[in-house]
Amino acid sequence: MFRSIFFLAAMAASPAFAEWQPSAELGAVSTSGNSDTTSINGRLGLKAEDALWTHEYHLAALRAEQSDELTANRYETAAKLARKFGERTYLGAAARYEDDDFAAYDYQATMAVNYGAWLVREEGRSFQLEGGPGARRARLAETGDVEESALLRGFADYQHQLTDSTKFFNTLLVEATGDNTFVQNDIGVAVSINRSLALKAAYQARRNSEVPDGTRRTDTLASVNIVWSPKAK
Repeated sequence: MFRSIFFLAAMAASPAFAEWQPSAELGAVSTSGNSDTTSINGRLGLKAEDALWTHEYHLAALRAEQSDELTANRYETAAKLARKFGERTYLGAAARYEDDDFAAYDYQATMAVNYGAWLVREEGRSFQLEGGPGARRARLAETGDVEESALLRGFADYQHQLTDSTKFFNTLLVEATGDNTFVQNDIGVAVSINRSLALKAAYQARRNSEVPDGTRRTDTLASVNIVWSPKAK
């Protein structure tokens, strides 16, 4: 089921799109002395939009070690496809898969259909909301039990170009089921260095409502990344 939505999204992509917009970002920290730590996080993205369709794909990863001991190892892949109806509204589908060696769940896979709208869509500022029903499959790390349940998904995205070189962003994802509610919020600013490069400072909070004893519900990540994203000509 989850493979199908990725396949359908990929099949819907067409060379007729006027412009595909790739992006890549990378952040790394390494310290030595009384303790040796290494942390790296990255993200690859691809977007396209024409008069009727929008496509979004991304792959993100996080890995950290302290004194040669692995302390974080997570990757996530996601795809979104939407059919626009007018300037402000759309219907679409979204799928997400994450694998985390240090979370309450070994993996979580979700898919949903969405109705969405741009409440604000103007030069320098946008605010987008979407939501709809779907399904979730996940495996508990502690027991290996697999959960399958219906899902309600919500998503919000706010972007504001504060100056010619500085952009503020805040995105919120909620995936609610009877077994667990997953919430992720990303907030930060990106400052352009030149036409294709930017420096991004961000703070991410991820929360699972249901976790085993001894496992924290919330994980956070503060990052400073270099972002490559060539501007459309």
